[in-house]
Amino acid sequence: MRKLAAALVGAAALVVALGQPASAQQKCTIALIPGLTTDAFYITMRKGAEMAAKAVGCDLLFQGGPEFNPTVQVPVLQAVIARHPDAILIAPTDKQQLIAPLKQAADAGIPVITVDTFIDDGKYQDGQGPGDFPLSYIATDNVLGGFLAGVGLAHQIGERGKVYVSNVKPGISTTDQREEGFKLAMRQFPNISVLDTQFNDDDANKASSQVQAVFARNQDLAGVFGANLFSAIGAADGVKALGKQGQIRVVAFDAPQRIVDDLKSGLIDLAVAQHPAEIGYYGVMTAYAVTHGQSAPVHIGTGSTIMTKDNIDDPNVKKFVYSD
Repeated sequence: MRKLAAALVGAAALVVALGQPASAQQKCTIALIPGLTTDAFYITMRKGAEMAAKAVGCDLLFQGGPEFNPTVQVPVLQAVIARHPDAILIAPTDKQQLIAPLKQAADAGIPVITVDTFIDDGKYQDGQGPGDFPLSYIATDNVLGGFLAGVGLAHQIGERGKVYVSNVKPGISTTDQREEGFKLAMRQFPNISVLDTQFNDDDANKASSQVQAVFARNQDLAGVFGANLFSAIGAADGVKALGKQGQIRVVAFDAPQRIVDDLKSGLIDLAVAQHPAEIGYYGVMTAYAVTHGQSAPVHIGTGSTIMTKDNIDDPNVKKFVYSD
């Protein structure tokens, strides 16, 4: 997939090189609608998208809401559709609730590409299901990321004990897949018991309280997997409040500076860092290609990087810490 993505970059550059200078061409506008605007993950994605937009001479319209919620995101999407950009990149906040609003964009002739999260089953252009109309999906392999987090947590707790997943809510494609991957990993460790998932509605304070409540019922709790940023930092805060640092292990998904600080202090043992700048960059390049009559892969997978206290200062790892 990296080769395919690189090919998109080359194709876009070739279009510019063979035609008029980018500044002299008809201006194009690509809209990026994040899951929410204040998360370091999406801030970093925006920077990658801006770099690509500048390279191909397009304007980037970045518009989103303050929370990861379809009720908040749909009006933003409708406002963007009204401006009729050349393409829409979007991180849908629900697999089902965003199908109909995004179909309105596609029916209006606006190419739709999903980044980070997907709608329906995430399998596009296959003629199956009501959500197969987006042209491409660009994201981390979240099942694999969850699996790696599970293996990492298993090793941290000596491959035995009770663990659970701190998650946002059902129906979000990425975090559903991370939980799926984590539980697949846990099948490899018969001495680990997986407790019921705790859903925190993307509220770190709620995730912290849940750790303390789960521990009250399970004094032998050994570890927690935080399936996204707020789940992870909430879990870490809960462990700290219990005074159980080093006894209840925490594995995180995502890597803003707060996670890095917790890795260095030992409050978090391992983090799976996505590459959001790549997602934004390849998203814009894909949009540019399809709006200029070129084909594009229906799925581009970007990588992830395992971060620990031991490797976090390695330049090849540190470069994937998210921007604030």
